[in-house]
Amino acid sequence: MAVMNLAQERVLKVEAVVLEHQEWGEADRLLTLFTREYGRMRAIAKGVRRIRSRKAGHLEPFTRVALVLARGRDLWIVTQAETLEANLALHGDLEGIGYASYVAELLERLTYEEGPNPNLYRLLVDTLRRLDENLDPPALILRYFELHILDLAGFRPELTECVTCRRLIQPEDQYFSSSLGGVLCPTCGKVEPSARPVSMNALRYLRHLQRSTYPEARRARPNPAITTEMERILRDYLTYILEARLNSPEFIRQVRQNLSTTESSSRPPEENASATISDTVIDL
Repeated sequence: MAVMNLAQERVLKVEAVVLEHQEWGEADRLLTLFTREYGRMRAIAKGVRRIRSRKAGHLEPFTRVALVLARGRDLWIVTQAETLEANLALHGDLEGIGYASYVAELLERLTYEEGPNPNLYRLLVDTLRRLDENLDPPALILRYFELHILDLAGFRPELTECVTCRRLIQPEDQYFSSSLGGVLCPTCGKVEPSARPVSMNALRYLRHLQRSTYPEARRARPNPAITTEMERILRDYLTYILEARLNSPEFIRQVRQNLSTTESSSRPPEENASATISDTVIDL
C-alpha cells in the first residue's frame, strides 16, 4: 500500500480504532486514533458531546470505524463516521474496560504519530475482538498481544538463547534481564546484577506464545502461578522499555481485588476453597 504525503492531503478516508477521547472546547472531543493507513493520528470530532449528535455513538473508545477526515488548521476534523465493529461487550463491565484500556495505552506508548503499521493495526483489531468475545482467558489474550506488539515495535525479547554467552537455552530454570533484553543461562544469570530468576515452565509458555499464531497459542493453559510469573516478567520488561509504569494495570488490579472480595463474601463457606488448575502439556 502506497503511503501518501499527508501534508498534501485535504481529505482522507481511513479505517481506524478509537483508542481514547478527551473533552475539547464546549461540545467537541479530541480523538486518538490508530488507523490502518497512517498509524496513530489525532482528530477533532465537532459537536459530539451534544445530545443530538449523530456521530457520537460511532466514536466511542475501542470501536473500529470508517472515517472521513478533513484537514483543519491544526488537526484533522471528523466529517463522517460509520461503525464497523462496536465491541460493545467491552463496555459492559469494568474488567473489560480495563483490559481494553491496557491494550490501547500500550499501543499508544509504543508507537508514534503518522507511522503506518498495518500488521500492528491487525493485531490491535484482533485483540479487541478476542477480549470482546471473551472465549479465552484475558491473561492469554494480553500476553500474546504484549509479545507480538514488542516484536512489531522492534523490542522482541530474546527467549531462545542466552543474551550473554549466546548458548541455546536448556530445559531448566533460567534468568531474565530486562536491561539486557532477554533470557540468561544459569551460569551467566548468577553473576548478572539485573537478572531475575524465571522458571522453566514460564519460559516455555512465553516462547510458545511468541512463536505461535493465535490459534496455536490457544493451546496454552498455564496454571495460575505460571500465569502470574509470565505477567510479572513482561510487565517488568515493558516498564524498562517505556521508562515508566503504565496506568491501566493498577486500575485492573483494583477491579480484580474488588471483584474477588465481592465473590468471596457472596459464596457459601464450603465453596470458598480454591480450585487447583493443572497445566496443559505443550511440547515446546
